[in-house]
Amino acid sequence: MSKAPNITKSSSYSSIELFAGAGGLALGLEQAGISHLLLNEIDKYASATLKKNRPLWNVACSDIKNIDFTPFEGIDLVTGGFPCQAFSYAGKKRGLEDTRGTLFYEFARVLKESNAKVFLAENVRGLLSHEKGETIKTIISVFEELGYHVYEPKLLKAIHHDVPQKRERIFIIGVKKEYQPVASLVWPEPKSKVYNLKDALKKGDLYHCDVPSSIGQKYPEKKKRVLEMIPAGGYWRDLPLEIQKEYMQKSFYLGGGKTGIARRIAWDEPCLTLTCSPAQKQTERCHPEETRPFEVREYARIQTFPDEWIFEGSANQQYKQIGNAVPVNLAHAVGKTLVNLLESIHNDKQL
Repeated sequence: MSKAPNITKSSSYSSIELFAGAGGLALGLEQAGISHLLLNEIDKYASATLKKNRPLWNVACSDIKNIDFTPFEGIDLVTGGFPCQAFSYAGKKRGLEDTRGTLFYEFARVLKESNAKVFLAENVRGLLSHEKGETIKTIISVFEELGYHVYEPKLLKAIHHDVPQKRERIFIIGVKKEYQPVASLVWPEPKSKVYNLKDALKKGDLYHCDVPSSIGQKYPEKKKRVLEMIPAGGYWRDLPLEIQKEYMQKSFYLGGGKTGIARRIAWDEPCLTLTCSPAQKQTERCHPEETRPFEVREYARIQTFPDEWIFEGSANQQYKQIGNAVPVNLAHAVGKTLVNLLESIHNDKQL
């Protein structure tokens, strides 16, 4: 593995971010020194969140299909987490045209039109095994068709990068082949310190004060009575047997641990991966002491958003935005990797 060059900050690096959501990735990259020339997000509530927190960002609330990216030709970086949609492979050559109709095709089109030096694509861990590995093969072959050297996809665990949450994401980085001989990619090293729920919600190293109170979902009385029986760190198997059967119904007799059901997080453990709702039966995330789902600001802290980052829309819309985000601190770690990579290219061009 090559050694990371020193960041001399001899240039400000510019990016386009696609499928920007509520800004977790964009904020982390900004903290690493990357400037966003355009952020695209189709959801009106997430777009409103971006505009609320960064009035100077150029936010395009639009279907990506309707945007021409040729004015950004030569930009340093294109980033984004495109939704993983199934491709059809029968008789296909796995080329760009074969991905038409998918949002990945639009991500690739942006690269083609902008001729960006570097790209970052992020996705769920399941992308690696999707369609028995055929989807990731198609993605990589399209990037190569567009003139990029694609580094081996990297699975990063958020808990190794100052995030108090057991979340995993796949990151794919590519560089234009003309820059590959001088480009230096060094992924962030896992940190030994693992933060837990207490670090997220209480005053400490991550935050300078306890989490502020905020809006949040409530459990129906019947569910609340069940969850009141669950100890911190416990789940449905900690219930009396008859209540297990009643609560789980048919699922009680099926295989698998189903450890997210009726789950109360403990103070001394990282939170399980947040979803778009803290009260769904398969992925309940109950507060360690109070019998309720995590509130919006608690959700945001578990994703390492700053307290001043405001989310627009209803409580459900806010949960959705936060649950879909890349944790800010994880994005910051990846952002430093991207700055190092761009710096290695930039420094060589100056010689």
